Amino acid sequence: MNRVLPILAVTALLATATPIASTASGISSLEGDEIEMSFSLLTSEFYKKVDQQAALDGARAQLSDLLERSGVKDPKLASLRAAEDPAVNAKTLEREVSALTNDYGTRVGGSRALTYAAITGLMSSVKDKYTTFLSPHDYAELNEGLDGGNFSGVGISIQVDEKSKLLIVNEVIPDGPAEKAGLLAGDTITLIDGKSTKGLTTDQDAKLLRGDKGTVVKLTVERGGTELPAIAVTRDTIHQPSVYSKLLDGGIGYARLTVFGQNTADELTTALNKLQAEGAKAYVLDLRDNGGGYLNSAIDVSSKFISSGPIVSVESRGGNDTQYDAENTAIPPKPLAVLVNRYTASASEITSGAIQDDGVGALIGEKTYGKGVVQTIHPLPDGSAVKITSARYLTPRGRDINLIGIQPDIVTLEPRTAKLGDPLTYPQLQSAVTYLEGKIASAGT
Repeated sequence: MNRVLPILAVTALLATATPIASTASGISSLEGDEIEMSFSLLTSEFYKKVDQQAALDGARAQLSDLLERSGVKDPKLASLRAAEDPAVNAKTLEREVSALTNDYGTRVGGSRALTYAAITGLMSSVKDKYTTFLSPHDYAELNEGLDGGNFSGVGISIQVDEKSKLLIVNEVIPDGPAEKAGLLAGDTITLIDGKSTKGLTTDQDAKLLRGDKGTVVKLTVERGGTELPAIAVTRDTIHQPSVYSKLLDGGIGYARLTVFGQNTADELTTALNKLQAEGAKAYVLDLRDNGGGYLNSAIDVSSKFISSGPIVSVESRGGNDTQYDAENTAIPPKPLAVLVNRYTASASEITSGAIQDDGVGALIGEKTYGKGVVQTIHPLPDGSAVKITSARYLTPRGRDINLIGIQPDIVTLEPRTAKLGDPLTYPQLQSAVTYLEGKIASAGT
């Protein structure tokens, strides 16, 4: 089957990076290549026809803005007139960036800043919020968010309690230092090495928790309103998982997906195998606050619950459709509830829509975000990238959910102060548990 990598699909690296050095023409050959590649990709890959004059105008406007922000008064920019050939227009833009580099480069940060501004303007010209330029830092950060990053820490996910302003443990990474030291999800961390967590942001808390591998951090923890003896946790290398799971009371297996990353399907398979071994009679798949990720990950995850038939159809430019089917990897069918909210988006909505259309589970929560378009990421030679909306997707029954969202089968609103994974504080999770208990009882299991 022809596989598109993501809903963020990623192309092969388009060129080999070489040292960036400006030439007499103003910009390096590498920077010129990046401008030409970006123009070509936008005009050929964007899912709607691109107005090439608008693309040149967008680049020119962004260049003008950079110059003015850098203190250049009344910058001299050429009027860029589009031809029919995208390659000719790309060369026109390249020559303008070179000229501006010669005239103003030292005042704006060099040819690199002007090249990035031109590409940013190209992407913004199509008026699509998902079609953007990614700097090397932004691109690396996106990859880390999708595929997980390695860091030295204690192995917990955290949030700040809105009432107490103290640090709450959302989940404990299996086999990590925190689990070995006895921390549990729902614990309140009041002190980190003697410093109060009250009023700190999650970023500030994370900086206190992280440190060199092998070092020790002392935590003061409250559990159920009782302060525990100080817990010493030895930091270790942590790989942030994208799946958290546990068995709830009544034999209900709970799995929360934070993102649809490269390893998410494998992590979910491991979690489901563990839950099955523990005697799970039904499942909750929690996709709340999951903003999506790779298309193939959504197909793989959906295939764990849908045994056969379509998962999603992707319609690219020109009306070309590609249907992606289940991969024959489904677990034995059991009652299933999928938790969704207004931040369930993109790849999460592919899985939610497929499960709802196939009838293998019920969606519970709030209407989803409504992102029914696919982006392809094209890496550029210097480590930056362009992200371009290249297609839209339809659910198995042909629903276009873009800007509409998916209405759950059981609507349950959610307060933002609830604790993750706790049915007593999460009405949506409690609704799912109640629904599944009814299914289990009616099946006589």
